[in-house]
Amino acid sequence: MKKKFVLIGVIVLAIICILLFVFMYFKALDVKFKNNIKVNVNEKVYNTDFIVKIKNGKIKDKKRLIDTSKVGKKKVFVNFKNFFNKSEKRSYYISVIDTEKPLIEFNDRIITEQGKDIDLTKGVVVKDNSLETIEVKVLGEYDINKTGEYKLFYVAKDSSGNKTKEGFVLVVRDKIINQDLTGAKTFKTSKGFTGYVKNGITYIDGYLIANKTYSLPSTYNPGLLSDVLAKANVMFAAAKKEGLNIYISSGFRSYETQKNLYNNYVNRDGKAAADTYSARAGHSEHQTGLAFDVNQISSAFDNTAEAKWLSSNAYKYGFILRYPKGKDGETGYRYESWHFRYVGTDLASKLYNNGNWITMESYFGITSKY
Repeated sequence: MKKKFVLIGVIVLAIICILLFVFMYFKALDVKFKNNIKVNVNEKVYNTDFIVKIKNGKIKDKKRLIDTSKVGKKKVFVNFKNFFNKSEKRSYYISVIDTEKPLIEFNDRIITEQGKDIDLTKGVVVKDNSLETIEVKVLGEYDINKTGEYKLFYVAKDSSGNKTKEGFVLVVRDKIINQDLTGAKTFKTSKGFTGYVKNGITYIDGYLIANKTYSLPSTYNPGLLSDVLAKANVMFAAAKKEGLNIYISSGFRSYETQKNLYNNYVNRDGKAAADTYSARAGHSEHQTGLAFDVNQISSAFDNTAEAKWLSSNAYKYGFILRYPKGKDGETGYRYESWHFRYVGTDLASKLYNNGNWITMESYFGITSKY
């Protein structure tokens, strides 16, 4: 009989253990995390962001940032309380990656004097999401002792191999001789900028100037410059993404073409009227190869979505609204919402002036009068 009771006790204990095991099994903490987790370097993520399931428990940890400052695989821990209020630690892995290219902040047009040493990386800033220090390099050939324009490139590469390449122009101009304009090669404007005349073409602070005061030779015939057209196409493509259609309707005009055009306007409206909206031969920006008209060449274009977009965004691509509204006393021409001139993003940003366009005449301190 005693053996019988012992056997029954063992059986009962076994059943209790089995039931307890089953209970513990079904009440065990069950946590699932996302698979194949990838985050960008220095991305702001928390240890609890990748939990997809918690059963029979709850998170014990306070939300805390994961250190994502270094590229590579990283183990992340999270503390939980189970059904029985006991602490349990679980872990998962994330992959910290870097797919973003560095950002180079630079001046896309640098002007220097012949024979003068220059550090092309001075003032150039490289930013990257990795927050690492990245050295910028200059690619391309130039001769500081030879005048001309040189197409060069800034290159920056981060430790993950992401590379950025940006083009800029180095202008090596004649050595400045500070003399007055009268009969001299160089001069100073009323605002202290240096101007110089080379081959009958006037440059102020390295920028070619064509207006009523400063003319171009009849033989100057560069066509619409390829770099200008390329940058215009980038601008037009950006506008197209916003549902806008912008195109060049009048680009380069030769001396002879402008002469015929101007004379036709004089015959139609008289010289005084024609001078308010059309340039005389040799004084047109269209002859520089740096300017063009878009879409409708009339006041009908003024209030279009395209005109408004260009007025607010052209400077980002290095273009300026050359003849702003209400500035005809400075430019010599009435408002033209369709006429844009390339000067590079540095000067364009200054002339944009948060939407209150400054003219080249006002900025440089020059006139535009026949």
